[in-house]
Amino acid sequence: MSFQLRGLRLPDDYAAVAELLNEHLAEPTSAERLEADDKKLYEVGHTWKNEQGLLMGYDRSRCVAVTEEDDIIGFVWPWRAPWTEPGYVCLNLVVSRPYKGRGVGAALLRHAYEWGRSLGASALLTEVWDDDEDSLRFAVRRGFLVERQSFQSLLTLRDAVTVDDACNPHEALRAGGLRFFSLADEPGEETERRLYELSTATMRDIPGFLGDVPDFTQWKKWYLHVDGFTPELVLIAADGDRFVGLANVIHIAATNGMYHEYTCVDREYRGRGIALALKQQTIRNGKSRGADYIRTDNDSLNEPMLGINRKLGYVPLRGNYRIIATMEKLEEAMGGLEED
Repeated sequence: MSFQLRGLRLPDDYAAVAELLNEHLAEPTSAERLEADDKKLYEVGHTWKNEQGLLMGYDRSRCVAVTEEDDIIGFVWPWRAPWTEPGYVCLNLVVSRPYKGRGVGAALLRHAYEWGRSLGASALLTEVWDDDEDSLRFAVRRGFLVERQSFQSLLTLRDAVTVDDACNPHEALRAGGLRFFSLADEPGEETERRLYELSTATMRDIPGFLGDVPDFTQWKKWYLHVDGFTPELVLIAADGDRFVGLANVIHIAATNGMYHEYTCVDREYRGRGIALALKQQTIRNGKSRGADYIRTDNDSLNEPMLGINRKLGYVPLRGNYRIIATMEKLEEAMGGLEED
């Protein structure tokens, strides 16, 4: 089969790339969302090496594979964010299902490898669905190793246990001096900054989190100014003026679903049922909005949160393997990259 690689042509390619991504994503995207996300990003990258000689900074490259008719059949996006762990380049690579096994993935991976090597990266990092044996086999043949696993879980809201049906810690927590409210109740930058401080402090406790945390401006872009963000769905637990718990859920209009982006509790306040109380309220909010489901993702080692999800009736779905290949391993395998 004849194909070639070329750079993105924007905005013309957004629709085709969104259609391709939707063959693989758990939740759908759109041309409009891709364009909106692009507007949040830097136009010119800036990278450097730290004292240990590891790649730092941010940059990106995007490339598509096209047929002779210029139909997009593959997409690769190697990138670094300011908070990506030192030395690494992250990678998103998708190939349309009818064109797998024809060398498209190998060509796109070669592009990502050469781009990362030009920056001085030490490794490529990506994810693959844990039930996608062909893609995992493709990656392992090229030097990728599984580092860890995360799981999706889904709660069908029509079958969900309501707050009144389950052990409800709200009243005891309120009696103990905590208050519960939403971002819509107390909007503004002061509230957002407190949420940022709580979120970034607890990110470091997530199993497998090795990178840096975003600054306040970047955090707002990627956690608050996202498609489906609703202040009423950002739930907060506070002890006086101290924010001690957060649950942020976004609404996905295309599927009438909700995605639970992040739940966290201040280290000093864990074990009191705050996370359970917040997640119970997300169920109540979802039911009141008529949503069909809530979906979330958790690291396989985050047993406390997995336990809460099981208690609330979340059902495990397929998960993701986080896989890593050093540039040396990829270089050794370059001879095998000609075959998909």
